[in-house]
Amino acid sequence: MLTVIAEICIKPGRRTAVLRAIEKLTPTVLDEEGCGSYQALIDHKAQVPWKQHSPDSIFMVEHWDSLRHLEQHQQAVHMEAHRTAIKDDVVDVKIFVLEPA
Repeated sequence: MLTVIAEICIKPGRRTAVLRAIEKLTPTVLDEEGCGSYQALIDHKAQVPWKQHSPDSIFMVEHWDSLRHLEQHQQAVHMEAHRTAIKDDVVDVKIFVLEPA
Protein backbone atom coordinates (compact mmCIF):
# COMPACT_ATOMS: atom_id res chain seq x y z
CA MET A 1 0.00 0.00 0.00
CA LEU A 2 1.19 3.50 -0.86
CA THR A 3 0.72 6.56 1.30
CA VAL A 4 0.29 9.90 -0.43
CA ILE A 5 0.84 13.16 1.39
CA ALA A 6 -0.05 16.22 -0.62
CA GLU A 7 0.34 19.80 0.54
CA ILE A 8 -2.11 22.06 -1.26
CA CYS A 9 -0.99 25.67 -0.77
CA ILE A 10 -4.03 27.96 -0.89
CA LYS A 11 -4.36 31.70 -1.46
CA PRO A 12 -4.96 33.49 1.86
CA GLY A 13 -8.63 33.50 2.83
CA ARG A 14 -9.64 30.71 0.43
CA ARG A 15 -8.92 27.62 2.56
CA THR A 16 -12.53 27.12 3.67
CA ALA A 17 -13.80 27.19 0.08
CA VAL A 18 -11.27 24.58 -0.99
CA LEU A 19 -12.04 22.42 2.04
CA ARG A 20 -15.73 22.46 1.06
CA ALA A 21 -14.81 21.31 -2.45
CA ILE A 22 -12.70 18.48 -0.98
CA GLU A 23 -15.52 17.45 1.36
CA LYS A 24 -17.88 17.23 -1.62
CA LEU A 25 -15.34 15.15 -3.58
CA THR A 26 -14.34 12.75 -0.78
CA PRO A 27 -17.21 10.19 -1.01
CA THR A 28 -16.54 9.76 -4.75
CA VAL A 29 -12.81 9.23 -4.17
CA LEU A 30 -13.44 6.75 -1.35
CA ASP A 31 -15.55 4.70 -3.80
CA GLU A 32 -12.65 4.46 -6.26
CA GLU A 33 -11.03 1.07 -6.70
CA GLY A 34 -7.86 0.81 -4.61
CA CYS A 35 -8.57 3.77 -2.31
CA GLY A 36 -7.96 2.87 1.34
CA SER A 37 -8.40 6.35 2.79
CA TYR A 38 -8.65 9.98 1.73
CA GLN A 39 -8.49 12.64 4.43
CA ALA A 40 -7.94 16.39 4.51
CA LEU A 41 -5.99 17.86 7.42
CA ILE A 42 -5.18 21.45 8.37
CA ASP A 43 -2.53 23.11 10.48
CA HIS A 44 -3.03 22.72 14.23
CA LYS A 45 -2.62 26.05 16.00
CA ALA A 46 0.11 25.41 18.54
CA GLN A 47 2.73 27.86 19.70
CA VAL A 48 5.76 25.62 19.99
CA PRO A 49 9.14 26.53 18.53
CA TRP A 50 9.75 23.25 16.67
CA LYS A 51 6.48 23.20 14.68
CA GLN A 52 6.08 24.31 11.07
CA HIS A 53 3.21 26.72 10.49
CA SER A 54 1.11 26.39 7.35
CA PRO A 55 -2.18 28.23 7.93
CA ASP A 56 -2.88 28.51 4.20
CA SER A 57 -2.32 24.84 3.37
CA ILE A 58 -4.45 21.72 3.26
CA PHE A 59 -2.68 18.41 3.67
CA MET A 60 -4.19 15.36 2.03
CA VAL A 61 -3.31 11.95 3.47
CA GLU A 62 -4.31 9.15 1.16
CA HIS A 63 -3.75 5.40 0.98
CA TRP A 64 -3.78 3.55 -2.35
CA ASP A 65 -3.36 -0.15 -3.05
CA SER A 66 -0.93 0.51 -5.91
CA LEU A 67 0.60 3.15 -8.16
CA ARG A 68 -1.82 2.05 -10.89
CA HIS A 69 -4.77 2.92 -8.64
CA LEU A 70 -3.24 6.29 -7.77
CA GLU A 71 -2.65 7.07 -11.45
CA GLN A 72 -6.24 6.13 -12.29
CA HIS A 73 -7.38 8.45 -9.49
CA GLN A 74 -5.31 11.32 -10.88
CA GLN A 75 -6.84 10.82 -14.33
CA ALA A 76 -10.45 10.42 -13.16
CA VAL A 77 -13.02 12.80 -14.63
CA HIS A 78 -14.11 13.94 -11.17
CA MET A 79 -10.51 14.84 -10.29
CA GLU A 80 -10.13 16.89 -13.48
CA ALA A 81 -13.35 18.73 -12.62
CA HIS A 82 -12.16 19.25 -9.02
CA ARG A 83 -8.80 20.68 -10.09
CA THR A 84 -10.55 23.03 -12.51
CA ALA A 85 -12.98 24.18 -9.81
CA ILE A 86 -10.24 25.10 -7.31
CA LYS A 87 -7.43 26.21 -9.66
CA ASP A 88 -7.90 29.92 -8.95
CA ASP A 89 -7.55 29.27 -5.19
CA VAL A 90 -4.41 27.10 -5.36
CA VAL A 91 -0.89 28.52 -5.36
CA ASP A 92 1.08 25.26 -5.40
CA VAL A 93 0.73 21.53 -4.81
CA LYS A 94 3.48 19.27 -3.46
CA ILE A 95 2.79 15.53 -3.69
CA PHE A 96 4.78 12.82 -1.92
CA VAL A 97 4.20 9.15 -2.74
CA LEU A 98 5.61 7.03 0.09
CA GLU A 99 6.06 3.36 0.89
CA PRO A 100 6.97 1.58 4.12
CA ALA A 101 10.68 1.78 4.94
